[in-house]
Amino acid sequence: MSDIVNLAVIYYSSTGTGTAIAKEMAEAAEVAGANVRVRKVPELAPQAVIDSNPLWAAHHAATAEVPAPSLDDVAWADAVIFGSPTRFGNVAAQLKQFIDTLSPLWQTNALADKVYSAFTSTGTRHGGHESTLLAIYNSIYHFGGLIAPPGYTDPVKYVDGNPYGTSHHAVFGPDLGSIDDDTRNAARHQAERVVRLGRALKRGNAA
Repeated sequence: MSDIVNLAVIYYSSTGTGTAIAKEMAEAAEVAGANVRVRKVPELAPQAVIDSNPLWAAHHAATAEVPAPSLDDVAWADAVIFGSPTRFGNVAAQLKQFIDTLSPLWQTNALADKVYSAFTSTGTRHGGHESTLLAIYNSIYHFGGLIAPPGYTDPVKYVDGNPYGTSHHAVFGPDLGSIDDDTRNAARHQAERVVRLGRALKRGNAA
């Protein structure tokens, strides 16, 4: 059995912060030796609502070619990183809808024994950073998945300060959709950790 880790990064992003984090994680995971699929869940908001926010409309158009996730992507993966902006402290409906489609895999125990992690972004310094990640992890408990939070396992985590997963304070303005070096460092560390743990688990299962 190959010990190359298959990693699926499955996320939702409206104005681009999540896309920037997903890109950083995917690149770090590939450098760490993983096969990576980046998938953006479909938009649910009406086009008129999207068009009312120029940044949202621009990002929606710019990411139109990013593939949507499928059950095959999750079945293929040894590890999955989910990403969602906070929605009043919870998971965005777009990602939640995809998670709700995973029942066929859950019924055959095909979601179990994979490594899972998560990231988020918020519009305020405090609200939603932790609760959104914990909400995602609540689903993983039902999968029988192995949650791999970054914890404080690297000095970069004492800077970004969130042991549950990478989170970014997305300040509304012209830079909305971009991320800073603290978030980039946290995202890279989290992705590398997920790949390392996924590889160790895969090797252990093959023993």
